[in-house]
Amino acid sequence: MMGKLYVVGTPIGNLGDISQRALDTLESVDFICAEDTRVTGKLLGHFGIKKSLVSYHEHNAAKAGKQIIERILAGEDAAITTDAGMPCISDPGEELVKLCAEYGVETVVIPGPTAMASALAVSALSTKRFQFEGFLPVDKKERAQRLAEVKNSTSTLIFYEAPHKLRRSLEDLFNYLGDRRISLCRELTKIHEETVRTTLSKAVEMYSENEPKGEFVLVIEGAETAAESETIEQACEQVRVLIDKGMRTADACKQIAKVTGFSKAELYAEFIDKNTP
Repeated sequence: MMGKLYVVGTPIGNLGDISQRALDTLESVDFICAEDTRVTGKLLGHFGIKKSLVSYHEHNAAKAGKQIIERILAGEDAAITTDAGMPCISDPGEELVKLCAEYGVETVVIPGPTAMASALAVSALSTKRFQFEGFLPVDKKERAQRLAEVKNSTSTLIFYEAPHKLRRSLEDLFNYLGDRRISLCRELTKIHEETVRTTLSKAVEMYSENEPKGEFVLVIEGAETAAESETIEQACEQVRVLIDKGMRTADACKQIAKVTGFSKAELYAEFIDKNTP
């Protein structure tokens, strides 16, 4: 009989948030797949659990995933954890779950804390509809494309960000989205937990003067109006932003056409007309 994979949520900071079911599961499985074995090892040590750990992260997922599946198919039960929160959410564990589905392996979820949902709950912004975007791409062109795609979404937007990248991300968000309300949730459930509710422009100013510390979840107000209400001049400004980031004019027009009511041809003709001496 084949084993099972248990997707186990662990605390995002406060160890008191772990559930008894999570502890029972980690104690009962044959081995645990961990994003960082050192981090998970400390968690297990705190609760007196001794268990075999297998390293599973984005750099070894292909090779390690096959080995893990072989063990499960042979009858062993496995758990997967991430460094903090729910595995498989902006996390390489997603690929292991897909592999289990491919081989018909039963996957059982053990719910736990999630930074995304926790930040949204205390953001004081609309929770009726939200759009989780994870981490923004580092590549300039990819980042520009992503921001162009979400610019006109009326859903509340949620991003993860590391402290050393926060300033750049806030500036880019302000440039693409305009001055919207934002809730910056820092170090959730930890000793220095903080939620700052402000606007993007003020957040840019705040962190230009103060060094960002800790992991952030950014919750941003959705667009007030649909893309169709934009003028072609405003759409061309979005085209210009993408071009300034290194994108070709034709590609920039194609990208902005996807998120506005204007065609690629309309945008290209207007942009060339306004920018040809």
